[in-house]
Amino acid sequence: MEQEESQGIIKNPTSKNTFKMIAFENAFNQVVQHTLDLGNETVALLNSTGRILSEDIKADRDFPPFNRSTKDGIVIAFSAIEKGITRFKIEGVLSAGMPQQSLSTETNCLEIMTGAVLPKQADTIVMYEETEIEDGWATLKNIPKKGQNIHGQGSEEQKGAILLKKGTEITAAAIGVLASVGKKDVLVKKLPKICVVSTGNELVEIHETPLPHQIRKSNSLSLAAALEKVKIIPTLLHIADDKKTIETELEKAFSKYDVVMLSGGVSKGKFDFIPDALANLGIEKIFHRVAQRPGKPFWFGIQKEKQKVVFSFPGNPVSTFANYHVYFLPWLKKSLGLEVEKESVILDEAIQPHPSLTLFIQVTTQWKEGKLLAKTIKGNGSGDLVSLALADGFIRVPQGGEEIAQNTVFDFIVAS
Repeated sequence: MEQEESQGIIKNPTSKNTFKMIAFENAFNQVVQHTLDLGNETVALLNSTGRILSEDIKADRDFPPFNRSTKDGIVIAFSAIEKGITRFKIEGVLSAGMPQQSLSTETNCLEIMTGAVLPKQADTIVMYEETEIEDGWATLKNIPKKGQNIHGQGSEEQKGAILLKKGTEITAAAIGVLASVGKKDVLVKKLPKICVVSTGNELVEIHETPLPHQIRKSNSLSLAAALEKVKIIPTLLHIADDKKTIETELEKAFSKYDVVMLSGGVSKGKFDFIPDALANLGIEKIFHRVAQRPGKPFWFGIQKEKQKVVFSFPGNPVSTFANYHVYFLPWLKKSLGLEVEKESVILDEAIQPHPSLTLFIQVTTQWKEGKLLAKTIKGNGSGDLVSLALADGFIRVPQGGEEIAQNTVFDFIVAS
């Protein structure tokens, strides 16, 4: 094998069927450079979890909006303490949700519950545990500190302050912030509309009993489940291995969807019609075949004018699953304006790299003494669905000749 370093291409000059493979690093960079910006949309607050904010969220008033009690107890004027008064007549009870009241005199107190508005002419709250209450009078057990147990108005954030920045992922906690400023509807980054396409005459529906030469569909359903985790509900489409049918159905898909994600039909077999069909439909091939394992036949292309992107993965389950996490998820993050953060793991064993391919090895992980450790899973190739279900993700093993020692840190791609 020889490598053309300047183009990131690897080729096999001795093969009768000449092919070129793009290096993994080059393939990855190409994918994340061809992102889509689909604009924004407004969604209901409770439908916004996991979406990306397209606006700064500002405080519409001070946080908290009034001086409030943080304890159940009594509220007094500290000026009474300064005069030596430690016994107070109770003149009423304040609860959360009541309008602000007033303390009539410094020799009296009010009972106050957590969250209630601090009354006028009062400035200190004493917990019930620090008082003795009898016959409508409250006696202090200890001398309090002035201003204690009060959550001051604007002490968290002041009106106009940015609470959540544009580009923030909306979490369950963020929903609470959005609700507190009255955001019934939220402006978020629009997600791509995706069609997941499976091909192959050997595939049957999951409720069917396959004949000896058939298998049930699995890749498209795994992809659909993975997409739902990032808030995308894809459309599933199956196309038989027929040249004309493939081209017709893909043309329909491109008219409706931003991303077409295919599984199968991109290798070098006589019934792998996808690359030719995509070319006939005006989809520009960015690359086809990557120097990696699994997922070598990966095909990636775009249609610039109509803003269409194609991820055409190999048909083997592990290849499809690996390429989805290695390429598509970073592409989606970049399209939504997010940083692609790298994760790492320590491999708890030595490993032999491939001399010319980047390897994505399935691993299980566990935390030990504050470190995330990984162990490889000995699967049975890229068609092994069972090993895929056991894996926590993949480590990326760069190409090379020498064995890599135990306890080496590798890039880790979480897969779930």
